[in-house]
Amino acid sequence: MVARVRFEYPPPTIEPFLVIAQIFFITFVCYHKAYMDAINAIFYIIILIMSIVIHEVSHGFMAEYFGDDTARNAGRLTLNPIKHLDLFGSILLPAVLILSHAGFLFGWAKPVPYNPNNLSNRKWGTIAVAGAGVLANFFIAIIFGLILRLTIDMALPPGFYFITSAIVLMNLALAIFNLVPIPPLDGSKILFSFLPEKAFSFIITYERYSLILLLIFIVFFSEYLYPILAFLFHLVTGLAL
Repeated sequence: MVARVRFEYPPPTIEPFLVIAQIFFITFVCYHKAYMDAINAIFYIIILIMSIVIHEVSHGFMAEYFGDDTARNAGRLTLNPIKHLDLFGSILLPAVLILSHAGFLFGWAKPVPYNPNNLSNRKWGTIAVAGAGVLANFFIAIIFGLILRLTIDMALPPGFYFITSAIVLMNLALAIFNLVPIPPLDGSKILFSFLPEKAFSFIITYERYSLILLLIFIVFFSEYLYPILAFLFHLVTGLAL
């Protein structure tokens, strides 16, 4: 689809299911255990929160680079997690899942708003904004993966390796999941930017059922992302997942 019809929503952009914000899941970061140790779970949540905050802030900075200052005006270009947390999706729901030994985490954070009408180049600006969060997560994973590689023979405290590997794992998981082309995930925005104008009606219909499709994907197909995650984790760290 050409850029001029990409986002015909009231500014700032309000996409379907934006009320549930940037949905993410970490079903496959629990190493297929029945449940997580409570202390480990706390570290997972902290790492997850900071990783998603960096992901969202990256969207805002890229939008600003292309001329849209919506995120800055909203006070969202900050690494302060409080500005980005959703009370239920970021805190209460993950806590309930952990306390119930669900074996997975599921939740969401507030997305950083942007207005595509303000982008200097609407098509490539949209692609850049959508891809910025994913690239930020990959960048973090690579940096901490290299740290893990360089220190693996130094006999540092086990906690160091746990936290470092968890950072790599979380960020790879977020990046991979966000590339799934189902709205409102970033992969859908990238895909839609390359579709022809005649696909506009299909996009509208696709977005209308996106929440259902996303839930179906998480429940029935998320396991197919695990081999990709395991491969990238080994590629970055040199370790098996």
